[in-house]
Amino acid sequence: MKKALFVALAMTVGSAVAAPFVWPAAWTAEQNTANKRGGEYRYYSLSDYKTFNPFTSAEADSIPTLIAAGTGLFAQDPRNDEFIPYMADAKPTVSNNGKRFVVKIREGMKFSDGQPITADDFVTTMRIHMDDKVGSNSFDSFRLAGKPITIKKIDNYTVQFDFPQVSSGAYERMAFTPWPDHVFGKAYREGGAEAIKKMWTLGTNPNQIVSPGMWTLGSYRAGERAVLERNERWGEWNKDSRGNALPYLASASYRIVGDANAALAAYLAGQIDSVAVRNADDLAQIKRAMDAGRLKATLIPNVSPQATSQWITFNWNKAGDPFKQKLFRDVRFRRAMSHIANRKAMVDLALGGLGTETYYSVYPIFRQQIAAGASAPKYPYNLQAATNLLRQMGFTKKNAQGYLVDNSGKVLEFNLSTNAGNTVREQLGRIFADEAKKVGVKVNFTPIDFNNLVNQLTSKGENRPFDAILLGLANGSNVWPFGSNVTPCGGNLHSYNNNSKGTCLTSQETLMTKLYFQGDATLDDAKRRAIGGQIMKAEGELQPVIYLVGGNYHVTFNERLGGEYPRTMMDAYYGSRDLALTFVK
Repeated sequence: MKKALFVALAMTVGSAVAAPFVWPAAWTAEQNTANKRGGEYRYYSLSDYKTFNPFTSAEADSIPTLIAAGTGLFAQDPRNDEFIPYMADAKPTVSNNGKRFVVKIREGMKFSDGQPITADDFVTTMRIHMDDKVGSNSFDSFRLAGKPITIKKIDNYTVQFDFPQVSSGAYERMAFTPWPDHVFGKAYREGGAEAIKKMWTLGTNPNQIVSPGMWTLGSYRAGERAVLERNERWGEWNKDSRGNALPYLASASYRIVGDANAALAAYLAGQIDSVAVRNADDLAQIKRAMDAGRLKATLIPNVSPQATSQWITFNWNKAGDPFKQKLFRDVRFRRAMSHIANRKAMVDLALGGLGTETYYSVYPIFRQQIAAGASAPKYPYNLQAATNLLRQMGFTKKNAQGYLVDNSGKVLEFNLSTNAGNTVREQLGRIFADEAKKVGVKVNFTPIDFNNLVNQLTSKGENRPFDAILLGLANGSNVWPFGSNVTPCGGNLHSYNNNSKGTCLTSQETLMTKLYFQGDATLDDAKRRAIGGQIMKAEGELQPVIYLVGGNYHVTFNERLGGEYPRTMMDAYYGSRDLALTFVK
């Protein structure tokens, strides 16, 4: 589940209606914000949006995710990582040996259409996400060890969660966005999952999109831009330390650019307010523009490791191609592919030397968990070791073109795709394909449309429509950094094996699934990290996904913006600012 970034401190009074949430002044490096209202924050998206529907969107920065900023019953304070009540009125009442949570919902909150946010909205939202026929990306967030978490309405402003077992991530799982029951509940009750999947398409008029969060959808032009506008209803219960309604900004726009190079060019030209810095070349270009006076900006390099990973996954579900299915399911092949991955070259060439070689699903920023799995096996760059493993599989000869073939003359080749426009991943893919050719493996590397790529990756069945995909994940949990929809079998991002039954195919998969839920149920931090180390060991042995590199996190923003976090609060996990406290100078 994506981490909660929109947190604050609660002030409670004895009245029937809860007081507004007050955002701490310590969360911004600039305090003179009282008269800084209005203006537009300008950002970008590398790919076009796929849907307005919060139950079917799969991309990390979807329209529903953007407009829902500032929601969730609980959220993390970036100063100490503690979960505090947010849309909840207070801390929950916990019983049944830590498995039952009764939560009072903050009264007075409203959707953008003026309807109150109540228990019905939380109950309906969770139940729709939990309907596997809907295909929600959050489906696995509401299950533990294959059993569902349940939610029950106690009264209009009280809900009860019952967990099948103790969970260290309980507060994260309860921190989901409530969507309007009066919109989605009515459709779901009348038409079930099929009715939900037809709602809020890109053709829906933006003024029909009802938001619970900081923004409403002002306008959207396919392939060009999405514009979000301040949700005045959200500002009624979100205040700064001086009592001013949040956010300060009037709008936020997201330009759809062709690729990361185009995003950098727009930033250097002063057309957008921030950019994701990929490597040393990006840093150098920004520094030169600042030194020449062409760009007035702040630049802070190497703030922290990234909360992200780049990886290659092979499709174990290719019943229509028995040769490749057998190949991809052979651990010797996957270990050979890890040996082929020249991670140092990837860091040096694709990340400009500002990154980390990675071998496991745990992101580099989670240093304590990395340390707990230090003894887990890894298969570093070694072309001779890769050659030896492939020989064991019967690939001992090469054809006239220099590619390995088996005894029947079948060429050892596969197709590898990534999302077009992500220049770092495109370079990673080319480096991998070039190294593979050195040992005689033919890699047909092709960048494709991001939405098509996600559809392939999340497809289910015995004959899924891809060979291998190079992609990345981000925004994991610092409580238990193993994804609920990634590590256990049956998760929609258990990318290498997403068969129709959701079953494990190897003993290591089964062990990783068991350990995931065991660790999640362990509240002691040291013991939980030790279990995580066991997951990393099984992951290292199995090599189900070939992890490549993780970049460093750099911060840069146009000086027209204020309201960023203090430097000591910035990192890749929490970012550099919250838009609620951002203002245009």
